[in-house]
Amino acid sequence: MADGQRPPEVDRVAASQKAVAARRARASLKRDVATRVVSPQELLRRAYADPSSPAGTMRVTEFLTSIPAIGEGKRDRVLQLLEISPVKRLGGLGARQRRDLAGWLDARLPEPRPRSGRSRLIVLAGPTAVGKGTVAGYIKEHHPEIHLSVSATTRPPRPGEVHGEHYFFVDDEEFDRLVESDALLEHATVHNKYRYGTPRAPIEEALARGDTVLLEIDLQGARQVLEAEPSATLVFLLPPSWDELVQRLVGRGTEDAEERARRLRTARTELAAQGEFDYRVVNQDVASAAREVVELVKAPARSGS
Repeated sequence: MADGQRPPEVDRVAASQKAVAARRARASLKRDVATRVVSPQELLRRAYADPSSPAGTMRVTEFLTSIPAIGEGKRDRVLQLLEISPVKRLGGLGARQRRDLAGWLDARLPEPRPRSGRSRLIVLAGPTAVGKGTVAGYIKEHHPEIHLSVSATTRPPRPGEVHGEHYFFVDDEEFDRLVESDALLEHATVHNKYRYGTPRAPIEEALARGDTVLLEIDLQGARQVLEAEPSATLVFLLPPSWDELVQRLVGRGTEDAEERARRLRTARTELAAQGEFDYRVVNQDVASAAREVVELVKAPARSGS
């Protein structure tokens, strides 16, 4: 056999395995749209960006029926209305079809629009294990002009975490003192276990200097910040899929089975709140997600708000 050649049977097995993996990936995406982990518009963006991806190779019929409240009858009426063949795949739609499908979606399931008058106070939130801390850490390392707030917490340090750099690790008595003295911009009990809070003074000092401040906090804290500072810019960090979020949580190995189950229940609730935010960023790759957040961070300052 010549070098570089493989037996036909090996090729067939490899092709079969690749096809199975692609079907599973598309099935996962459909579940994510059905359970509102991923918006239909986000799935379309992924399909158009890479027509060979699981999103891009999904048939338009599968896409439409994954959207809540759309059955086969309504799906067929939509396809007829938009003049799209049922055998078409999302990545293979023409420019007119893409425009019409996007318009139809936006008219019925509009994505939230960013609020006007946003400030240099940026809130980065998202579900557990989505990588908020990793993305924030990347921004801190590569964009020192952005001030990253350090939260206080009553949970014990994880391996490698440093007091004052990753968190201020305090006991319950000290946390109570911070709350009573109004020294925290926001505070919350997360996963029914530990308390987290954002020291107010460093943020106010940085904003007074004209700096941009990035807060990496949970959903409860984000809502409190918005109440205290309505001009804050809210950014929600999303996982590529629910399955990927589960794998990340299990893979980091910092929680036991009971804690993982509790965090995943909370994550479902947190994901359902993504519509409350000005922007949504998918953390497929840390560097890309961080770059997208930084671009959003700079936008309000350029607009003069």
